[in-house]
Amino acid sequence: MKPFHHLLINNLIANITNFTVWFALTFWVYLETRSVFATSVIAGVYLVLTAVFAIWFGSLVDHHRKKQVMLGSSICSFLFYGVSLVALSVWPVERLTDVSGYGLWLFILLVMLGVIAGNLRSIALPTLVTLLIPEDGRDKANGLVGMVTGVGFLTTSVISGFLVAWGGMHYTVVFALALTLVAFLHLLPITVDEPAPATAPDGARAPRQVDLAGTVRVIGAVPGLFGLIFFATLNNLLGGVFMALMDAYGLSLMKVQEWGLLWAFVSCAFIASGILIARTGLGRNPLRTLLLVNLVTWAVSSVFTLQHSVILLVAGCFIWLFLGPYAEAAEHTTLQKVVPYERQGRVFGFAQSMEQAASPLTAFLIGPLAQFAFIPFMTTGAGVDLIGGWFGTGPARGIALVFTLTGLLGVLVTLLALSSRSYRRLSHAYAQAGDAGGGPA
Repeated sequence: MKPFHHLLINNLIANITNFTVWFALTFWVYLETRSVFATSVIAGVYLVLTAVFAIWFGSLVDHHRKKQVMLGSSICSFLFYGVSLVALSVWPVERLTDVSGYGLWLFILLVMLGVIAGNLRSIALPTLVTLLIPEDGRDKANGLVGMVTGVGFLTTSVISGFLVAWGGMHYTVVFALALTLVAFLHLLPITVDEPAPATAPDGARAPRQVDLAGTVRVIGAVPGLFGLIFFATLNNLLGGVFMALMDAYGLSLMKVQEWGLLWAFVSCAFIASGILIARTGLGRNPLRTLLLVNLVTWAVSSVFTLQHSVILLVAGCFIWLFLGPYAEAAEHTTLQKVVPYERQGRVFGFAQSMEQAASPLTAFLIGPLAQFAFIPFMTTGAGVDLIGGWFGTGPARGIALVFTLTGLLGVLVTLLALSSRSYRRLSHAYAQAGDAGGGPA
């Protein structure tokens, strides 16, 4: 196999590890506390840490060899998971399940830092696509990356549900330590032929710093690129609602094992989508593809919770996950073509930071808003008489109402983006650009 395929397998192992920990932590906290607020805070913690570290992670990717960065990611994750296991073993159960105490939140922070360390890989991998894959094949390679993500979600969904059911977070953390070690050992012998880090095309040494101002100048030099990042930021602002509340909604319909199996099934959509992208690509204008799939995604999101139905939930999640890789691959393909290779880590990091910065606001606000406004509205409030006859009543229907309103907002945002000047300018820049990212001829 080529080095790129070995790297895909290695990232699959790491994805399975970190996704399992994240899913399992959310399941476990909800089952132990029955607090929608707590699960929304977990999503918020993830997004805050992602936004805070992404720009720094991007500079690490640009200033070091990508393989070394990925190895360092595994080491950091292993250390945080190890400390988390010690906390589980030493602290009493009461401290770890008390929402009002510091023990639960400190444990959540330790576990999530292990997950966040894996984000170094999500920045390094698209830059390796630029390095290892010719420009005319990168959209298909990005489809394979999406497929690997789907396989990770599929496996994770089964594993996390059963790990929590059988042994709570103890089994989960032990599992994470074992697979993190496997990913590290698997990566060691893989050879990646890459240029010296932090070296510009003219051979000059680039300063080993974050250089946010320089990154902003690179993005500003591409017409409409800030518009793409801004749109993705708004998209993630709305997506934070689903991240914060989806598990609570799903677990109101089924047991944790069944919820894990459901995600295993709908995650097949990731795999099918990745295979299709790898075969057909994204078309001549990946940016248009990104916006069109977002339009369909938000339209579906506005209707899949209209009734308290497992079938509608499965269908909505399947479509959401099927179209997700198209949007991500389209954004990556655009950046890989128009951004110079030696700056791609920082640009990908900046984009990730900006796109995730809005979601914590949603995640932190939507939990209390759902708990203290929408759930009472659909349980004992005016919503019962207003729409309860056909929409349904109860706590789960309060969460469902949040999803429906969010989907409608997403449709509006996407329609505005399709008619924007930034979309037209970036589409033209992509069509006229050479391969600014470099990579193989």
